[in-house]
Amino acid sequence: MKTRDKILLSSLELFNEQGERNVTTNHIAAYLAISPGNLYYHFRNKSDIIYEIFQEYEKLVDFYLDIPENRPMTLDDMTFYLESVFDGLWSYRFFHRDLEYLLDRDQRLRHDYREFTNRCLASISCIFEKLADGGIIEPQPESLRSAMSLNVWMIITNWMAYLKTAHVATASASLTIRELKQGIYQVLTLEIPYLMPAYREQVMSLREQYRPTMSGHEEGAEMKEG
Repeated sequence: MKTRDKILLSSLELFNEQGERNVTTNHIAAYLAISPGNLYYHFRNKSDIIYEIFQEYEKLVDFYLDIPENRPMTLDDMTFYLESVFDGLWSYRFFHRDLEYLLDRDQRLRHDYREFTNRCLASISCIFEKLADGGIIEPQPESLRSAMSLNVWMIITNWMAYLKTAHVATASASLTIRELKQGIYQVLTLEIPYLMPAYREQVMSLREQYRPTMSGHEEGAEMKEG
């Protein structure tokens, strides 16, 4: 593996484990057993490392949200999208953990993240449209589809912050991928009012696989359902 790629991989690992603000370029160089000068040969500063890591994350999510155009969408497709997006969120969790701070610090990142968000919202809206074409949910007007897409995006991008701030027992260092994927329960809860009767039982069963186990989550979700 090339040194540049090693720097990106190791930086991502350290940022995820320790938090981006706690990791310096010197820490990264020491972790790789290379000189700081060698690191600076490939990247001018830590912001450049973060920006390139984001570009990799962006490509991954764009790949996950490649919507098939030649067939209706199935429940398996929907599960794949949800699992994949939350897997990506886990792999790059430092980014959403400190999102506002990172965007404020780098205008390139702020600009690209805005475009990334718009693409994701368009993809989520397309997923809802395809789910309607597949007879899984009721057809929706574009305005409702857009609002639901934004709600889904807000859950995905803020679920980690919710876990971090609302539950003392879930500090960012001890967060597990299982807890992160409990956000899928919240996303599926949004779809319940629009499910077609033939798919309601299957989706409800799927949702149960992600039911949050920490106190307080279930009550909030059940209030939404009711």
